[in-house]
Amino acid sequence: MNVLFIEDDPMNRRVVKDMLDVAGATMTGAESAELGLQLVEEQDFDMILVDLRMPGMDGFEAIRRIRGRGDAKAGLPIIVVTADTAIDLRQRCLADGADEVLFKPVAMDSLFDAIGRMLAKGSGDGMIG
Repeated sequence: MNVLFIEDDPMNRRVVKDMLDVAGATMTGAESAELGLQLVEEQDFDMILVDLRMPGMDGFEAIRRIRGRGDAKAGLPIIVVTADTAIDLRQRCLADGADEVLFKPVAMDSLFDAIGRMLAKGSGDGMIG
C-alpha cells in the first residue's frame, strides 16, 4: 500500500511513517498541500492522509481539488488527520470530500482501523493491521 501524507509538521509525518512501516505500507510525505497535489499528479497512491491547518493552502482546499480532478484519482480514499477539535469539523471534512477524520495524537490502532474501513469500502489490495 502506498500512502501520501500531506502534513507540514515533520515530527507528525515521522510518527505516522513509523506506524505505517510496522504494517508494511510505504508513505510519501508532503510538507505542503501544494506539494501534495503535485505528488498526486505525478505518482500513484492508494490513500491520502491530510492535515487541515497548514501554511498556504489548507487541507480543506486540497481535498476539494483532489475530489474535483475528474479522473480516477478523484476517488482516492482521504483521511483527515488533525488537531483541530471544532464542534462541526467532522461534518465539514465529510462535506468537503474526506472519508474519515482522525484527531491527533493518532493512535496506531485508530489509524489502522480507519485505513481498514477505507480498504473495505474499495478494492484496495494492501492489508493493514
